[in-house]
Amino acid sequence: MLSQVSSIHPEKKKQVSSIRSNVTTGAPSSKLLESINQLAPSTNQANVPTLMLKKKKMCQHSNTLLHFLRHVSFPPDAHLLPSALKSCHAQPLARALHAAAAVSGLAEDPFVASSLLHTYIRLGATSAARVVFERMPDKSVVGWSALIAGYSARGDAEVAWGLLERMRSAGVEPNVITWNGLVSGLNRSGSALDAVKALVRMHGEGFLPDATGVSCALSAVGDVKEVSVGEQLHGYVVKAGCRLDQHVVTALIDMYGKCGRADEISHVFYESSHMDVASCNALVAGLSRNAQVSEALLLFSEFVSRGVELNVVSWTSIVACCVQNGKDLEAVDLFRKMQSKGIEPNSVTIPCVLPAFANVAALMHGRSAHCFSLRKGFLHDVYVGSALVDMYAKCGKVRYARTIFDAIPSKNTVSWNAIIGGYAMHGEAANAVQLFCLMQKCKQKPDLVTFTCVISACGQAGLTEEGRHYFNEMQHSHGISPRMEHYACMVTLLGRAGKLDEAYDLINEMPFEPDGCIWGSLLGSCRVYGNVFLAEVAAEKLFELEPENTGNYVLLSNIYASKKMWDGVNRVRDQMKNMGLKKEKGCSWIEIKNKVHMLSAGDSSHPMMTAITEKLKQLTIEMSRLGFAPSTDFVLHDVEEQEKDDILAVHSEKLAVALGLISTSPGTPLRVIKNLRICGDCHEAMKFISCFEGREISVRDTNRFHHFKDGKCSCGDYW
Repeated sequence: MLSQVSSIHPEKKKQVSSIRSNVTTGAPSSKLLESINQLAPSTNQANVPTLMLKKKKMCQHSNTLLHFLRHVSFPPDAHLLPSALKSCHAQPLARALHAAAAVSGLAEDPFVASSLLHTYIRLGATSAARVVFERMPDKSVVGWSALIAGYSARGDAEVAWGLLERMRSAGVEPNVITWNGLVSGLNRSGSALDAVKALVRMHGEGFLPDATGVSCALSAVGDVKEVSVGEQLHGYVVKAGCRLDQHVVTALIDMYGKCGRADEISHVFYESSHMDVASCNALVAGLSRNAQVSEALLLFSEFVSRGVELNVVSWTSIVACCVQNGKDLEAVDLFRKMQSKGIEPNSVTIPCVLPAFANVAALMHGRSAHCFSLRKGFLHDVYVGSALVDMYAKCGKVRYARTIFDAIPSKNTVSWNAIIGGYAMHGEAANAVQLFCLMQKCKQKPDLVTFTCVISACGQAGLTEEGRHYFNEMQHSHGISPRMEHYACMVTLLGRAGKLDEAYDLINEMPFEPDGCIWGSLLGSCRVYGNVFLAEVAAEKLFELEPENTGNYVLLSNIYASKKMWDGVNRVRDQMKNMGLKKEKGCSWIEIKNKVHMLSAGDSSHPMMTAITEKLKQLTIEMSRLGFAPSTDFVLHDVEEQEKDDILAVHSEKLAVALGLISTSPGTPLRVIKNLRICGDCHEAMKFISCFEGREISVRDTNRFHHFKDGKCSCGDYW
């Protein structure tokens, strides 16, 4: 390697010769020099770096150091190597520097050896660090602590404990730093239970953790949800006088959040009076975990109003909190505020906010996020791509979803599930099944969600036998035991095909107790076929499992009403009244000119409600003139027919469509999202409106998409 100096300036050759004479000679040294040459990356540059580099420059430019080692290696001093090791960011370079230290005889220098040990640990090369440590003649508490922390960070608790015992046997007693490294390392590696055990043992041996140790320990306690241990740590924090330490405050908030103690989260926050970005992020995450979205929004607004410099993590957390707790419009609004504050979304923010756009059919917002992701190069991220697929599918643009899916460079199971589920939602079973087969050809293993999507797709299209096939294939060919959601899909599949008795038999044969989803699927099918007996069986189970779910009572009332069984309707209505339950209001969302409008059944607060009502009256007159009669079977109560007509006229999806008709140009497609299942009367009305107005109307209810065009629906009235 030292012979490769022909390109060095002639004036420097004499210096190289003098340095060469100082290099340790002999076979071992030549082998080490050869190893440096092999470890250093090759270069195509013609000019070799100047021989004498400044130490500072070597620390800043590790590539330059590699050039230096490759071409003109000479024994560095005991100050240069530690500086170089400190700036080292890759194992090959660390090994090259190690070899240089060995050649120059500096590997046994305590300062150099310690630097090598810490560098290898920092780079995750614990085996190499162990070799360096074992060769150290004087093993200090610092070295022992570093090695124990390194193995702990790998999750190798057994080796870490073994090193601790060896340390004591060697006459070196562990200190607080040793224990902190053990606890924090195990926690970082995901071995939270081992970290808690280490904390208990630490305390048992008389060591009192400092603020750093407490913060790491609290994180582990939260992960294993040992709130009693967390409370003891909280008490220790107060006694030790570190309850105002910002890291401890953040860790306490995080721990209580993970343990489901929402009240304690706010208590810790207000007691500390800390208003920093770390506590904000922990606060939002903790409240979100415990469905305290209103409190999270209130406190986040307080942070903003007080001028706390929040970062992208803060805004992403509050957006995700809203989405996860059904506050989609709030999430959309926060996302816009985030950008107005100059905070640029990242590749985590986009997948967090896209479900909100999907849930309220905010297609224009979704497209903007798509364009932003394209500009920033986020589309290579499989999670961004998968979220876009899901968003376009839920906004009624399944063709766009397929285009995005095809462009994802490296697809995972989430990607495949998103597009298969999208086709299922649109009732395109053939495409869903085709993609399922393609998924397996691409050697991508389907999971529980995949089969849920495929069986659901078969159920939407009435492919009963195909659904049975995939239900069996899941078990016999893929070794996946059916879960509750798969049985629910099968009950729906059989129920929609009119095989209610078979569906009931399947429920009775389940290896575990059916939940509300299973009985709800059967009850929904009983509504379609008017099977009062099985409806009452299913409803009785649902009233036991979900006593406060108003939807179950309403569905049974609908079945009674369709059969003119008004005593049954009144009985269910009285039961709801006695329990203080009210029917969930139907809500629909429609996006018009980049703004999402929400309309509720019977709500007259919308500023354009007068015009909406007038438009609905005109449509009603035209429908009556052309022979369309409202299906009053879908009204719950025994009231006069005209009153039934009036009740049906204000269903939220009709209000949304009417708003769309008066607010957009003729021929513009309309997209509506509804929080409940579309009723039969509205389904028929949408078919009429699509034909009469010459519009394509897409309505997504809780089950699927209905695409109305020229008086027909994509579901073929099979829903």
